[in-house]
Amino acid sequence: MQDDNKLIDRYGRRFLYLRLSITDVCNFRCNYCLPDGYQCDSDRDFLATNEIHTLVQAFAGLGTRKIRVTGGEPSLRKDLADIIALCANTAGIDEVALTTNGFQLQSKVQSWQQAGLTSLNVSIDSLDPRQFAAITGHDKLREILAGLEQAAALGLKVKVNAVLLKPYSEGQLHGFLHWLKTTPLTLRFIELMQTGDNQRFFNDNHVSGQPIKQQLLEQGWQPVVRASTAGPAEEFWHPDYAGRIGLIMPYSKDFCASCNRLRVSALGKLHLCLFAEQGLDIRPLMQAADVAALQQRLRDLLGQKDASHWLDKGYTGATRHLAMLGG
Repeated sequence: MQDDNKLIDRYGRRFLYLRLSITDVCNFRCNYCLPDGYQCDSDRDFLATNEIHTLVQAFAGLGTRKIRVTGGEPSLRKDLADIIALCANTAGIDEVALTTNGFQLQSKVQSWQQAGLTSLNVSIDSLDPRQFAAITGHDKLREILAGLEQAAALGLKVKVNAVLLKPYSEGQLHGFLHWLKTTPLTLRFIELMQTGDNQRFFNDNHVSGQPIKQQLLEQGWQPVVRASTAGPAEEFWHPDYAGRIGLIMPYSKDFCASCNRLRVSALGKLHLCLFAEQGLDIRPLMQAADVAALQQRLRDLLGQKDASHWLDKGYTGATRHLAMLGG
């Protein structure tokens, strides 16, 4: 039975976590995501702060406790700090997270923390500067690592995201394990996901996280109990390491059983699944600043959420490239 004050789907999953994209523009050219750089293929009339305010109020009133601000690359918006503050100052929101490529981390992280940011995810696919530049198209690793240190010093919870890629996977694991010996943050390995435009790249580069999980368990790593607002990663800790490791394995059995998050795109469309179809337009209610009507619409639309993303059957929905997923 649906509780009118909560977002619960027909499978009994409760949604405490909103992933909010504020732009689809990205300035990196990661070879697994945007190898040709960002291509503007839609209206760039991204959500305004007053629309975001209505959205956040509606979700908070339905029990959402965590908001992750994503893109594209969210730091390309000049009002990012204002958006963080808006989320942080909404009653009921306990956590405000940000996913970024780290390009502006050194210069902006203090302003984000002062605005109310509580945690930070930064994409770093290799700790080798040459590999990092080859993957992203930018020789920025040293500056991004320095920004991570600043973020940690400011008291932010810091996580690093790394996409598993076949040419780098063995070196990735070895290098990151050595780094985590003395670096007190969480590294999450993410399986490459098939999208509408990466079929050949996926076939050539996909690496399963399951053998890595088995290797970690054999080396004495122990599972971490997931918090109710945690993302989809299976996390592990080890008494001999300062940092933790997480694995995001969307092709694993029952991955969707613990789903607790919904996504709203930068153009105001609700995605019940990150790999759902084109999205469900809720922007008119955001523009009307009608919180109650928006809440009712969200409850109604949640009835359409499916049990799984069906990635294991080769389904990609409307997801053309990984930048659309917002980190």
